[in-house]
Amino acid sequence: MDRFRMIFQYFQSNSESVMNGICGLLALASVKMYTSFEFSCPCLPQYNVVYGLGIMFIPPIILFLCGLILNRQSLVMLEEWRRPAGRRKKDLAVIRYMCSSIMQRAMVAPVVWIIVTLLDGKCLICAFSGSVDPEKFVGFANVSTVQVQQLLAKVPCKDDELMRNNTSRKAVSRYLRCWSQALGWSILLILIIAAFLARWLRPCFNQATLLQARHWSNYIDIEQKIFEETCCEHSRLFAHKCILHFFESMRQEIKLHSLSLPREGEGADGEEDLLRGITDQDQVNKLLKTWYCEKPPLDVS
Repeated sequence: MDRFRMIFQYFQSNSESVMNGICGLLALASVKMYTSFEFSCPCLPQYNVVYGLGIMFIPPIILFLCGLILNRQSLVMLEEWRRPAGRRKKDLAVIRYMCSSIMQRAMVAPVVWIIVTLLDGKCLICAFSGSVDPEKFVGFANVSTVQVQQLLAKVPCKDDELMRNNTSRKAVSRYLRCWSQALGWSILLILIIAAFLARWLRPCFNQATLLQARHWSNYIDIEQKIFEETCCEHSRLFAHKCILHFFESMRQEIKLHSLSLPREGEGADGEEDLLRGITDQDQVNKLLKTWYCEKPPLDVS
């Protein structure tokens, strides 16, 4: 279990390469999920829109939340935003930089899912087959309005008896697929242009501010991890001291069973450094509260 916990903590680190790898894996997973998913439109006027748009947008929401959960910096950002100012001021530029970094990485997999669904076209055909103008297609002439709506709703179901011999089913399907693919390629083009402009226009802005925000963003994450590691070490030493103190009265029984306790002062130098002046639970709780409410200023002079 310790090995799995270490691996999980490693993947939750603030390393940009690791987080970029996780985003890439989520994007590939979204494509794999869609290709292995069996799309079955209900072909009912009252359910087509809900099903089609649900398949298009609910999985991206799930992938977006997964991206936030896997990104350690999301929790660090929330803690930094909500913590009391105390003796250390909060830099909104750093919080904005962390939020922007988190959102960019978390949006990769959802955007990939939406683009793939649009290029495939099945979701949009299922959702909007009942919304096309039947007058544009000759196969729906001389048919009542109710029958037209039923026929249009069954356009995604090519094996349905009502649409098997209808000449306009393929025309409606091609019409909606063309719109879906055009929308998908347009979104992809807009995203590529936006990424291009963001990358090439970045040097035009104040690089010193960006470097400062990036540096202190990494510092906050590293400080939090080191504090958690120090707390774990302190907890181990404190528990060790408490257990020795509890069994102090049983020293004779322990010696009879060929066990030994460390002698007074033996191996306790490191423990005393961390536990000097800390003797009970209330003092530990006070220290933790002080760290949260009054973080020390970033000045080691």
